[in-house]
Amino acid sequence: MAEDKKKQQPQNQLSIDLPEDIAEGVYSNLAIITHSSSEFVVDFVRIVPNTPKARVKSRVILTPEHAKRLLAALADNVQKYERQFGVINHSTGNNGPQFPPTSFTPTAQA
Repeated sequence: MAEDKKKQQPQNQLSIDLPEDIAEGVYSNLAIITHSSSEFVVDFVRIVPNTPKARVKSRVILTPEHAKRLLAALADNVQKYERQFGVINHSTGNNGPQFPPTSFTPTAQA
């Protein structure tokens, strides 16, 4: 019986565990991306209106190869989203959060 279950599962199946606290997610309305020759660092930031200080809520470090795969996967998902729900408007007016000036963006460091 156990041998039958082994035969039914694909050889390259990956089981991913999503802990409850991670599944809740973290809200971010700004991403700061920096890179070195060996990695990309994506800091997800939450800016709160009328607050002079923003806080990094999560940091993800990727190899250049994984960053490129993420770019392709995100582009694919945006296309699918827009087919289903319509074009995402890129507003530059006062509708979204007011981002700090570019001098706020940290420089890349290795």
